[in-house]
Amino acid sequence: MVSFTEIYKSKLVSSREAVSVIKSGDWVDYNSFNGRPISLDKALAQRKEELRDVKIRATCTTYGMPEVVKVDPEAQHFTYNNWHFGALDRKLQDHGVCWFIPVLYREVPAYYEIYLPVDVAMLQVAPMDEHGFFNFGIQVSHARAIVDKAKIVIVEVNENMPRALGGYNEAIHISEVNYIVEGDNPPMPQIPSPAATEEDRKIASYVMEEIEDGACIQLGIGAMPNVVGKMLAESDLKDLGAHTEMLVDAYVDMYEAGVLTGRNKNIDPYKIVYTFALGTQKLYDFINNNSRCATYSVDYTNHPNIIAKNDKVMSINNAVEVDLFGQVNAETSGIRQISGTGGQLDFVTGAFDSRGGKSFIALTSTYKDENGKKYSRIKPLLTTGSIVTDPRTSVEYMVTEYGKAILKAKSTWERAEALINIAHPDFRDELIKQAGEMKIWRRSNKIS
Repeated sequence: MVSFTEIYKSKLVSSREAVSVIKSGDWVDYNSFNGRPISLDKALAQRKEELRDVKIRATCTTYGMPEVVKVDPEAQHFTYNNWHFGALDRKLQDHGVCWFIPVLYREVPAYYEIYLPVDVAMLQVAPMDEHGFFNFGIQVSHARAIVDKAKIVIVEVNENMPRALGGYNEAIHISEVNYIVEGDNPPMPQIPSPAATEEDRKIASYVMEEIEDGACIQLGIGAMPNVVGKMLAESDLKDLGAHTEMLVDAYVDMYEAGVLTGRNKNIDPYKIVYTFALGTQKLYDFINNNSRCATYSVDYTNHPNIIAKNDKVMSINNAVEVDLFGQVNAETSGIRQISGTGGQLDFVTGAFDSRGGKSFIALTSTYKDENGKKYSRIKPLLTTGSIVTDPRTSVEYMVTEYGKAILKAKSTWERAEALINIAHPDFRDELIKQAGEMKIWRRSNKIS
């Protein structure tokens, strides 16, 4: 009988010994989100003077500044690339030490299969089980695609990593691992929901009007989607389901309140389906060894054809700005990358294709600059340099604290009218003027 314990011992090395396999010019992949290696990152940073042009891929830095970036502020030795930006990644980009990789999130596993070299993969994982499997934990995402392409696979064991049940593609077997490192066992980063404003709560109330019993819920990143989740937990709705990219604390609230059963889902009935989780310890404890949850790789959770197999999919996401043509920017401030495309367009598409489904893009009507000056988020044209996250042809519901606008099937002048109707009243006259100059306004248009 195979002794996985003996095999484990034979592959167990120090962090420094493990990273000794990395050479100048290599492509090194870290696992995403809370799966980023910690001990291995430190050991690699210590080899700075020995290495040049080591290129690293990661996803949304949650554990604080990577050591490879900290020791190399001029990016002479390590090039840190990122599939999705969080707050720290934005700052690193501003200092010229982090580069963004544009993606459609559902496609990332295919990028590895078709395009990407991986010399060394380094992933933080849960402890090995009795069958020889290391669970990827709360960030399955594209981990399987990374290790499938890697020439060398190194896992860093963290006893605090929740064991997230599948689904599929949630684990790697010891026979596929080259080296094992026992890490420092850091706790999972605690990422509470952002504080909600009165505007967020008003927007959420408009979205709530559209949600029915049996709806299947996807919540995006940010305060407003989480407010919807809290309202759903406190509602009298019945038999909601979950099929989402990111699992957050609000889903635990919905489940514990009895409104989230998944009973009416056409696929993965009763299961809370997700590809990564970010939240507090409450969420991580809920996920650990919980058969109610099912984690899948992102090419399953985010594929519009899979999403649409469930009825009444409600996709709720944030945006930075929208123009009068209906183009949505949810990821940049001008040319500055602040987030990423992620899976927003995946779910916008999948929800619309779902029978009875709806997709909502929400944003507050205004924002203020550092000097307190107020600006409209609904603009004649997107800010110069801004990225179109959702093309105008894909957008269904736009929501602000002033109401809802349905953009599907509307002409350019109808779109302009609908969007100006939900803009802040202080900016409506100027938007009407601009729409006229852009030839997307009719004299008979009515503004409430």
